[in-house]
This record gives sequence, C-alpha cells and structure tokens, in this order.
Amino acid sequence: MNAESIRKLFEQVRRRELTPDDAVNRLRHLPFEDLGFAKVDHHRALRAGMPEVILGEGKTPVHMAGIFARLAKQGGNILATRADEKQFAAVKKKIRAAEYRELARAIVLQRDSTTYGKGRIAVVSAGTSDIPVAEEAVVTAEVMGNEIEHFYDVGVAGIHRLLANREALTKARVIIVCAGMEGALPSVVGGLVGVPVIAVPTSVGYGASFNGLTALLGMLNSCASNVSVVNIDNGFGAGYVASLINRLP
Repeated sequence: MNAESIRKLFEQVRRRELTPDDAVNRLRHLPFEDLGFAKVDHHRALRAGMPEVILGEGKTPVHMAGIFARLAKQGGNILATRADEKQFAAVKKKIRAAEYRELARAIVLQRDSTTYGKGRIAVVSAGTSDIPVAEEAVVTAEVMGNEIEHFYDVGVAGIHRLLANREALTKARVIIVCAGMEGALPSVVGGLVGVPVIAVPTSVGYGASFNGLTALLGMLNSCASNVSVVNIDNGFGAGYVASLINRLP
C-alpha cells in the first residue's frame, strides 16, 4: 500500500463507503519498508499493540543506525536491545536524542512519556550479577509506557531481604523475577503474591548451572501456579509480556 492507495482509503471513509473501523483493519497490514539489508515493520504497533524493537546482536553499526533512523522518522519511542557502544555511536550521529543504557545494553529514544499500563510492574533480581538482565526488562517496560519499581539483590540466600519488601511487591500488577544459580526465587515470590510472576533464568552461576539451564528447568518446574517462564537472559521478553499484561483492563 502506497501513499495514493492510502489517500483513496481516506476518501472512501469520507464518502462513507468504508467505516473508520474497516479502514483501521486495512491499515493493520501495511507493508514493511525494504532497506535492502532489513525490512522495517513500521506498523507493528498498530497491528500488535507494541512497536518493533531492534535486536542489536549481529548487526553492524551502519545497519543498526540505518534501521534506528528509519524507525525514528515515524515518531514514537524506539528501543534497540543487546546493543554495544559502537552501534550507539553510529546511532548517535543520526539521532542526537538517543541514549545508551549501559547496564541494559540498550539504545533508547523516548519521545512518548504516556503511561499505558494500568498498574505497576515490579522487577526483582536475585543477585547483583542478575541486574543487567533485570535492567533489560526495566528499560523495555519503561519504553512501552509502564510505571516500574525494582528490587535488586534480594535472593533466597538472604530471604529476609525479599521479605522486607513484601508489602511493596503485593502492590504490583505483574512481577518479573530474574535469577541464576538454581533459580529458586520466582517460586518464593509466586507464593507471596496473587499476580502473574514472569521468571527469567539468567546465565549466572558455577559449572553445574550450565549457563542458565539449571535455573530454566527449576523455574519450569515451579510449584507456584502463577509463575510463567521466558528464555535464558531474556529480560526483553519478560518486559514485553509484562507490558501486555499491565495494559489489560
């Protein structure tokens, strides 16, 4: 669909040959923009409720900057995950307002500060080593318009640290829990609250943690029925799903 076909669509609405809802449904499937090295989906937010997010891993700085700049022309917030400083430098040359969140390894352009979430998302990390994954979840949820509160280094090795925040956790609408080692913390949190808990296994731990596999399997076998699990180190996925949950009426 090009500019002329969109103009015709608007004319059909003006002449009442189409309802506004029919026009919106057609616009949900507008084509992508082909940059040669990437096909940029400008209408994912219209179709899926959230904008396209750029995965930085494997992209050259030039490719990252090109995709970021094309998305920026459409307005709204932009997020690039798993990005490095070289990629950020290339983006910054094109988009001066872009920011780099070092812990989260994310490039952010935040122009819409509207809060879309109906409540608060709590992000919990078991240890300080889990904070980078937790921060990826935080920045994702922030860019998607949520109020965030985080609780870091409250793992089961010192459970009193978690219990000291129990009242605050019960006020969250959805909770993200990032943990490595044996991955026990999401089950504990799940047993304390009555809201969805999104467990994120991290690749933190000694040899038998198998780079997060032990935590992943432990979380999948959680006895807390309100716990669901995303992939190892997938803070982005947790933040995205939490944002969708938090937008529900």
